[in-house]
Amino acid sequence: MRHRFFAELLGTFILVFAGTGAIVVNEMTGGTVSHVGVALTFGLVVAAMIYTFGDVSGAHFNPAVSIAFALTGRFPFANLPAYISAQMIGALGASGTLKLLFPDSQTLGMTLPTGTVSQSFFLEIILTAILMLTILSVSHGAKEKGITAAIAIGSIVGLEAMFAGPICGASMNPARSLGPAILSGNLQHIWLYPTATILGAAIAIPLFQLTRKPESDQ
Repeated sequence: MRHRFFAELLGTFILVFAGTGAIVVNEMTGGTVSHVGVALTFGLVVAAMIYTFGDVSGAHFNPAVSIAFALTGRFPFANLPAYISAQMIGALGASGTLKLLFPDSQTLGMTLPTGTVSQSFFLEIILTAILMLTILSVSHGAKEKGITAAIAIGSIVGLEAMFAGPICGASMNPARSLGPAILSGNLQHIWLYPTATILGAAIAIPLFQLTRKPESDQ
């Protein structure tokens, strides 16, 4: 468990550091990274971390993903506290590092609704359901380091960040949203992203099951 704990911690740290760091640098440099660059950064870092840590921890890096895997029976409920703790420590560490590097940043790349709260809430549910459906379809068991998984999951993260990021932030990950929110002190929408993303990941489970025949029928 020690190796898996640190793999989840480091993977989540790098994901949040690179992804939200791209947002912060974009703000600080007048848009040189661009929205497209931010979306690509998230997609590429997710793919890279799956390659790096997939065979160690399964490359969850996301409490909603860990919870959904537990609900499907692919991941032990007993391991959830360790995984979620590692993910939160990694996210908080990444946001703390960005705060030291960019003390003038007011949001540290946090996710914020630009439309209505309900619009962002339902967008996050749908986005996370699509992401989790993809993850369930390309992953097998607790360990994953396949080319298919990294490309598919990284691509869907980048795609969803590309079109939905300007409205809801395209979090799809409670740790990614909570880290910057807590460290920047912007807590007004702190409930939205964990609730919507965990609900979305859970919704993906019956959707996945509807598209697969039972093993006895295959």
